[in-house]
Amino acid sequence: MQEFFSMGGYAFYVWSSFGFSIAGLIYLYLASKSSFKKKFNEVSIWQIRENKRVDK
Repeated sequence: MQEFFSMGGYAFYVWSSFGFSIAGLIYLYLASKSSFKKKFNEVSIWQIRENKRVDK
């Protein structure tokens, strides 16, 4: 089992690559989720304003 985790001397490169990849995916997920919420709120506010304007 130790041999699997040491990866023939390349363990630092391999495991750090996995770590950076997962961190990047988590960052992209959270950033896109935050951006979606902001845009959704902007569109909701715009729709409310347009509906009020049309009703007058």
